[in-house]
Amino acid sequence: MRRRQAGPRERGRYREEELTVVEEVDDDKKRLLQIIDRDGEEEEEEEEPLDESSVKKMILTFEKRSYKNQELRIKFPDNPEKFMESELDLNDIIQEMHVVATMPDLYHLLVELNAVQSLLGLLGHDNTDILSALSSELTDIDTLHESEEGAEVLIDALVDGQVVALLVQNLERLDESVKEEADGVHNTLAIVENMAEFRPEMCTEAAQQGLLQWLLKRLKAKMPFDANKLYCSEVLAILLQDNDENRELLGELDGIDVLLQQLSVFKRHNPSTAEEQEMMENLFDSLCSCLMLSSNRERFLKGEGLQLMNLMLREKKISRSSALKVLDHAMIGPEGTDNCHKFVDILGLRTIFPLFMKSPRKIKKVGTTEKEHEEHVCSILASLLRNLRGQQRTRLLNKFTENDSEKVDRLMELHFKYLDAMQVADKKIEGEKHSMRRTSGTAGARSSGRTSRSAFWACWRTSRGTWPGWQGLSGPPPETVFMQLNMTFGEIKASFGIPGLAFFVPSNLNPVLFLTTLTGLV
Repeated sequence: MRRRQAGPRERGRYREEELTVVEEVDDDKKRLLQIIDRDGEEEEEEEEPLDESSVKKMILTFEKRSYKNQELRIKFPDNPEKFMESELDLNDIIQEMHVVATMPDLYHLLVELNAVQSLLGLLGHDNTDILSALSSELTDIDTLHESEEGAEVLIDALVDGQVVALLVQNLERLDESVKEEADGVHNTLAIVENMAEFRPEMCTEAAQQGLLQWLLKRLKAKMPFDANKLYCSEVLAILLQDNDENRELLGELDGIDVLLQQLSVFKRHNPSTAEEQEMMENLFDSLCSCLMLSSNRERFLKGEGLQLMNLMLREKKISRSSALKVLDHAMIGPEGTDNCHKFVDILGLRTIFPLFMKSPRKIKKVGTTEKEHEEHVCSILASLLRNLRGQQRTRLLNKFTENDSEKVDRLMELHFKYLDAMQVADKKIEGEKHSMRRTSGTAGARSSGRTSRSAFWACWRTSRGTWPGWQGLSGPPPETVFMQLNMTFGEIKASFGIPGLAFFVPSNLNPVLFLTTLTGLV
């Protein structure tokens, strides 16, 4: 049976009904949007501006909810349902307090209303990752520098409350297999880093309160590489920077062995990621810093650190450049005498002289310049010449007679290379001095063909703090190394009667001081 088609009048009626339905739907949408907008405006009106009064109110609310949560936890320790609601309320107010981190000028209220003590007391809370995230934001170094006065008040309160000891206790109980607790570890390390950067003198106290021991324990833990292990290596390098007390403590905790064990992984294998390479460099920096202490050089020698570094040089992996730097720190000065003799005994001369004769091609790929490479190699040779005695010294000197004295030719090659650089720098400095005299309109001192000693040393004092090889490290200053090199390579001249080899100095200890040495001003 065939269906009857709708006529024109019926089709028009259907279209009118459809239009009516569409209009009703549009009206409903408009009304709904108006309600949402009105509710949003009401919420905006209800929000209080962040000022001293609102922060006080927020802190008092936090105190009340914290007290209520602790009370219920004590009353119903085996019945979490009883204190679950208070737990959520406490979490909400802690999340709200993150806004305080945007107003460091109001940090004094956290101290005056005892909120800092309450926050420290909650470090033993089950949801400590939430609290550590807040503390990390409050101590963010950029925020702290926005208000020095507010930051000082907060840091003083944290230090007085033994914050590092509490943080270490908290770290001990966190299970990093749980993501939230692993985040808590990361935020805790961020707190330590921020405080150490703002107040470096607290590094000693932090190490003594158990942080250094925990870092070593975490580094040697048999866990896959992750962001927390990288962060541990960074914090460790910060604690050891320019701090002999922490270097000594690390040695007493067998930290030299821990560092060598962790670095041994990179003896025959390159880091798999950029983050892992960064961790490796942090560990090398920590080891170099520790070797500035003579007692740690003995531990390094007993722990077969020389053998490990020598193997790294031979394997030609990414770790080679850093291993060269470690050897430089281990052998420099009179304290490196034992390491120098041992280095010859383990056939280290076979390793170091090829590096002296030619810089590796891939050196730039690992972030090391040719100048830095030459500086470390020549400094090692200088230390060997100064410290070796007897048969070991004879073996070293004999190296300079091999293959028609090619190593002496290399010395002269480097000498003239940096002599040319010195002359270019001389002309540049003279031009700048002439420009300054012309600008000031005063008659400068008579200029000779060379720049004066005082001008070079003024530049040296200005640039010394930015020189990467010695930044943050104590021990012999670069000018001492220069004097050692002058004397030791003078011994080569005296031993073999080589004319014209009066002195030789490597590059990159500092360009200004290096040039003064080459011109005989030092």
